Amino acid sequence: MESSPYSVSSLNHSPFNFCCNMQETMKMMKIVAVLLVAVLSASLRCAVAGRVRNLESSTYEIKYNAINCRTHSASLTDFGAVGDGLTSNTKAFQDAVNQLSQFASDGGVQLYVPAGKWLTGSISLTSHFTLYLHRDAVLLASQDMNEWPVLKPLPSYGRGRDAAAGRYQSLIFGTNLTDVIVTGDNGTIDGQGAFWWQKFHGGKLKYTRPYLIEFMYSDTVQISSLTLLNSPSWNVHPVYSSNVLVQGITILAPVQSPNTDGINPDSCTNVKIEDCYIVSGDDCVAVKSGWDEYGISYGMPTQHLIIRRLTCISPYSATIALGSEMSGGIGDVRAEDITAINTESGIRIKTAVGRGAYVKDIYVKRMSMHTMKWAFKMDGDYKSHPDNRYDPNALPVIQNINYRDIVAENVAMAARFDGIPGDPFSGICIANVTLGMAAKSKKYPWTCTDIQGMTSGVSPPPCDLLPDQGVEKISECDFPQDNLPIDELEVKQCAYRTG
Repeated sequence: MESSPYSVSSLNHSPFNFCCNMQETMKMMKIVAVLLVAVLSASLRCAVAGRVRNLESSTYEIKYNAINCRTHSASLTDFGAVGDGLTSNTKAFQDAVNQLSQFASDGGVQLYVPAGKWLTGSISLTSHFTLYLHRDAVLLASQDMNEWPVLKPLPSYGRGRDAAAGRYQSLIFGTNLTDVIVTGDNGTIDGQGAFWWQKFHGGKLKYTRPYLIEFMYSDTVQISSLTLLNSPSWNVHPVYSSNVLVQGITILAPVQSPNTDGINPDSCTNVKIEDCYIVSGDDCVAVKSGWDEYGISYGMPTQHLIIRRLTCISPYSATIALGSEMSGGIGDVRAEDITAINTESGIRIKTAVGRGAYVKDIYVKRMSMHTMKWAFKMDGDYKSHPDNRYDPNALPVIQNINYRDIVAENVAMAARFDGIPGDPFSGICIANVTLGMAAKSKKYPWTCTDIQGMTSGVSPPPCDLLPDQGVEKISECDFPQDNLPIDELEVKQCAYRTG
């Protein structure tokens, strides 16, 4: 068997052979070195590629629905924000808004808030702007009162709600804006309200508590896909605004927290509230339009309002309240597919002598109630006034109030309707309503004074002022079939790429 040229037996000690063998060996070493370099290079390329893939895997595209998408994007961390829950980011937020506002006319901008706890005082947004919260992002409201500017009272109110002087600016605020969006992947805004509730109960507030989100004098507003916790006072307050979309909001506050209303459209036109879940210490939705002589003078109604698929828990307040501040008028409100659980009242109208204006053309259908004090309530003597200068001759008009296709269980009292002597509430229509009374319900489930109207297919039998017209009239109290303009507002699928 012939030996391999590189076998040990083929080697001898002659210089020639040694030289030749060395040359062959060096040649082989060079080949090995080349191969080794190639292998190392390939490994290095794979390692780099792996790092790139890992980097790419840490980035992802966020998709969300919005009334408008944005051309430009930035992250809050680009402006020096720190998400440790301790560092104030008020300046970082405001620097971001101020710098990004230059892109408003160039396709708009979105500010991305990544995961973390971002402590901040009040933030003022700008037009053509989207504030987007990551699912694990939490905005924490600062407890440093120096981070809350003070505003004048609303002109339709004449004074603050908590105190006669002004009011603290809301956590997320904007005025005179066009096309502004606050949304997220169910990110959280925590008002840390206990700090404010304690001051309120102790009478230590010079100004009215801030709200969580408020936009004034604005058009085309979207507030969606967020969780709002422990607001100092009202949660969402669009005021003097139009074309407002509130969707997919979860609002949570202790049921004994003071004035933590859920969503309060106030002197607004063309508003839609959909798919919201609210647990609060006050009305889940409170429709308003100014207070006594100030609201009458300002004269701006809330009208063309849609409320759909609302779930409410509020043992001391209403599912949907109309008033009591309604002195600019409330008209054309359409609520459907509403659920109330352990809530004081279902639909409540609150007004008084001195309010003036009207609540009219109210339509509610497909409502389900479970464990209620009242199913329906109307108060003509809700006597809270901003001052003693209200006009005693300013009588409100309450008319064309329609409730149909409603069921309830464990109700203590079907209804309490108290109109105003000499100014009866008229055009009340209730059809196809079945109220299951609680074991310890009132002996007389209906109480009615100074009202006019009719019923059809209602159980238990209503009061004499609302005579039953028989089941053949069950088609009465019809819900409007036309679409309001806010229903024509289309949303788009927008995206933001992180990393």
